[in-house]
Amino acid sequence: MFRRSFNRFCAGEEKRVGTRTVFVGNHPVSETEAYIAQKFCDNRIVSSKYTLWNFLPKNLFEQFRRIANFYFLIIFLVQVTVDTPTSPITSGLPLFFVITVTAIKQGYEDWLRHRADNEVNKSTVYIIENAKRVKKESEKIKVGDIVEVQADETFPCDLILLSSCTVDGTCYVTTASLDGESNCKTHYAVRDTIELRTVESIDNLRAAIECEQPQPDLYKFVGRISIYSNSLEAVARSLGPENLLLKGATLKNTKKIYGVAVYTGMETKMALNYQGKSQKRSAVEKSINAFLIVYLFILLTKAAICTTLKYVWQSNPYNDEPWYNQKTQKERETWKVLKMFTDFLSFMVLFNFIIPVSMYVTVEMQKFLGSFFISWDNDFYDEEINEGALVNTSDLNEELGQVDYVFTDKTGTLTENSMEFIECCIDGHKYKGVAQETDGLSQTDGPLPYLDRADKQNREELFLRALCLCHTVEVKTNDTVDGVTESAELTYMSSSPDEIALVKGAKKYGFTFVGVQNGCMRVENQRKEIEEYELLHTLNFDSVRRRMSVIVKTQSGDILLFCKGADSAVFPRVQNHEIELIKVHVERNAMEGYRTLCVAFKEIAPDDYERVNRQLIEAKMALQDREEKMEKVFDEIETDMHLIGATAVEDKLQDQAAETIEALHAAGLKVWVLTGDKMETAKSTCYACRLFQTNTELLELTTKTIEESERKEDRLHELLTEYRKKLLREFPKSTRSLKKAWTEHQEYGLIIDGSTLSLILNSSQDSGSNNYKSIFLQICMKCTAVLCCRMAPLQKAQIVRMVKNLKGSPITLSIGDGANDVSMILESHVGIGIKGKEGRQASRNSDYSVPKFKHLKKLLLVHGHLYYVRIAHLVQYFFYKNLCFILPQFLYQFFCGFSQQPLYDAAYLTMYNICFTSLPILAYSLLEQHINIDTLTSDPRLYMKISGNAMLQLGPFLYWTFLAAFEGTVFFFGTYFLFQTTSLDENGKVYGNWTFGTVIFTVLVFTVTLKLALDTRFWTWINHFVIWGSLAFYVFFSFFWGGIIWPFLKQQRMYFIFAQMLSSVSIWLAIILLIFISLSPEILLIVLKSVRRRSARVTKRLPSSGTSTIFMLSQTSSNHSFSWSE
Repeated sequence: MFRRSFNRFCAGEEKRVGTRTVFVGNHPVSETEAYIAQKFCDNRIVSSKYTLWNFLPKNLFEQFRRIANFYFLIIFLVQVTVDTPTSPITSGLPLFFVITVTAIKQGYEDWLRHRADNEVNKSTVYIIENAKRVKKESEKIKVGDIVEVQADETFPCDLILLSSCTVDGTCYVTTASLDGESNCKTHYAVRDTIELRTVESIDNLRAAIECEQPQPDLYKFVGRISIYSNSLEAVARSLGPENLLLKGATLKNTKKIYGVAVYTGMETKMALNYQGKSQKRSAVEKSINAFLIVYLFILLTKAAICTTLKYVWQSNPYNDEPWYNQKTQKERETWKVLKMFTDFLSFMVLFNFIIPVSMYVTVEMQKFLGSFFISWDNDFYDEEINEGALVNTSDLNEELGQVDYVFTDKTGTLTENSMEFIECCIDGHKYKGVAQETDGLSQTDGPLPYLDRADKQNREELFLRALCLCHTVEVKTNDTVDGVTESAELTYMSSSPDEIALVKGAKKYGFTFVGVQNGCMRVENQRKEIEEYELLHTLNFDSVRRRMSVIVKTQSGDILLFCKGADSAVFPRVQNHEIELIKVHVERNAMEGYRTLCVAFKEIAPDDYERVNRQLIEAKMALQDREEKMEKVFDEIETDMHLIGATAVEDKLQDQAAETIEALHAAGLKVWVLTGDKMETAKSTCYACRLFQTNTELLELTTKTIEESERKEDRLHELLTEYRKKLLREFPKSTRSLKKAWTEHQEYGLIIDGSTLSLILNSSQDSGSNNYKSIFLQICMKCTAVLCCRMAPLQKAQIVRMVKNLKGSPITLSIGDGANDVSMILESHVGIGIKGKEGRQASRNSDYSVPKFKHLKKLLLVHGHLYYVRIAHLVQYFFYKNLCFILPQFLYQFFCGFSQQPLYDAAYLTMYNICFTSLPILAYSLLEQHINIDTLTSDPRLYMKISGNAMLQLGPFLYWTFLAAFEGTVFFFGTYFLFQTTSLDENGKVYGNWTFGTVIFTVLVFTVTLKLALDTRFWTWINHFVIWGSLAFYVFFSFFWGGIIWPFLKQQRMYFIFAQMLSSVSIWLAIILLIFISLSPEILLIVLKSVRRRSARVTKRLPSSGTSTIFMLSQTSSNHSFSWSE
């Protein structure tokens, strides 16, 4: 009593120890004690980032954390505070545009989140208060409230099930919105509350729930409920995940349930699962930052040169203070260092447009809009699940074109995860075929010795009973009558397809599992008799134990333990003399590619059971480390079992899995299979899906090869050294030529298991074996394929992390379908989830989700290739066009005494990146197909041409930079030489500096736009519209801007300039000639490549069409603007 009072008064203590106490109905458990309400968060869901009050400051803060935005803000402030040559509008307006567009986008997305939150928070729920149903809004639910939920409604918070309309206190739930699993799951109420089916009775319940503090794992929950009555002491019952109804899940096939709220609002498991996902950055983003630094250095250099030359120029008194421009007294008294600094800032402002601020917005729009092409691709649509591809993260589109390593799961990813019971082995005898009415199984391996047991049942029946009882399968019938009738069709549901296959296999041979009723598992035997087994305890399968067990009680009172699991987990726990006969069959089945499980049993004496039962109840009541304590008890009892037999289940290879892996290999990608399966099964699958070819030499680092020696570490070191020497002799040291070397040399494959990997990663430092890891990585890098079997989920993530940290930081991609693949999906650069049969945990945690493994081929070879080429071209083009833009401004300073005189009008400075040149490159970056899609699919080797971030390396960057420098120089000096004749009209009118700048700007806009037109290989009406439309808009704007006297401008310096300029034939000819000269290198390259392509068609006509096609494609893919392929 004192302890309960202490717990209630010290609510803060619960948080410290990791538990909370919830009073059901918010009633005190005893009327004699004062009740102090505890403080928990309300039931409001808040997925939005902003509110009306903090949107502006918070959004601005986030945007100005981006370097380019912060840089332009500084430039804008300099223009406002310092007397600079250009108006603050020139940098302020583009910055304002970028900030506004981003803010509108983020604000709209947040408004949608607010709207979705309100729909949830304002939904109607019914709370039981004072024995009445009270209608409330969902956000007003408090922890401890008793909530009524009706059929097909979603649970408004995390509830502990107290009772339902069914007699046995069960309800059916679908969790599709949480983990994608559409099958119904059964949840249970504790047996002391199942009778409370009315509002009055549930309101009279006095109980307290102790449970763990909120945590995000959907499949774990630890708690206990203490139920108080007037006469008796409190009754304590354990609570687990089977008692917890999660927010977001839906009640199905059950009219009504009552539950008590234990976690509300942002503390529900659903809310916790959508927080804290790490942000991944692509290699292109890192290249952009590197290019920005280079261009910032160019900007600083230009400003420093101009500032220095200005003071060299002004060292002549006449140049410093000409008679027509005398300095004021204030200017003469200004401190020279301050004046130099001010001039340096002024030049920085003048040249600042070399940094493309609008590029970030364009890149974001390209990624966001481009991601829809994956979702819209009909080739990704799967009719079986009626779904297509899903993009969860659009920031990594281009990373799909840069993958070096693919890590794939086996079951459900390479295989269908659609299990079929093939055969079984009992006491070393194989059984395969259909059931017979009287003789049980069809025997194929000779006579079966009859072994007498206490209940006089033969081993065949015992084996089939084990299959019918040792599982977590649920039964759904097509009738609504309680119980199961003989005519009812049974539908089996389970989170594991293996279990369903085994239960169906037993059914095929005459033993039918018909469901659970009142805590008893019911089995119909071959004689059509219903046998009932009281289910006492279950310990579910997990990837660490690799086995599951149940303890059941027969109708005659015998207590049996049935266990099924991997051979490595079962063999050490059974009689040694029973292993040999079964082991032969298990290994043979594994070699044939079947999934194998061993089945064992043990009869438990009543005294032993009493002891075990006490330990299990104690473990179940524990709030801390409940699973570990239960495992320990089961670990003790799962010994000295008797091996009955083994099962073989076939998991068919997915459609086109082999072709996909062949294509990935041809594209230069290394494919690693990471699986928890047996080595033999996984190896067979790897051969079937052509990961290993018939000529692949396999190097094994497994328990089998290492246990040949007494000292494992010495043997491991010996094998590692031997394999490394072999591979170093075979392959060149250069990693660049390694991909090509695969096709020229002997292919090697590596097989390693979990225990050997642990030995490598955790090798003792004092044994001198700390270099195991580096030798192992060297071997892996030289192998074309690697198979890692018997892997725990954590080991999968460790392998991905290890490869990620290799020299050169290779790009990794992980693909899987189950919860055990989530860790490696989150660890890799790109995570892909298969919408499989093991739930949607992998799909929810991935960056991209596809229905089948075969879709990976098009996702990488087509979408990845095109996304990378498009965004790489976009980035290079932005820097190119801005250097073309600013270089004439820099050169102009040499002809205006470094006076910071702008070459272009402020309107042109402002509009250049926003309007005149933005849409064509956006359209290009969304629609360009420099190589036909069919060609990209049929020739995977084209993927190698862009690997290693090839288009954003130093070579291509210098090519674009020198091209921009050449064109900028042509623009300026071409126009300069034209203006050597001061009068360009017959009437003798002289043109001024604004005409000079406008001619250069006109040539600039037309050249950079036509350059993009020359680069475009795939024309659509959108490309035509934005390219020619942008040029037309520039001409229209220039006439409009110069054709009106604008009242808000102090100087009308552009008035009639453009119209007057175009009245000169000389200027027309000069503009056309300068555009042609600027583009001449591009045109020359196109002509040369066209000639080479034609000659290639003639000379390569005799060899096979495949060779000809590849040669021809290499010409096509060598886009003249991508110097990387030259």
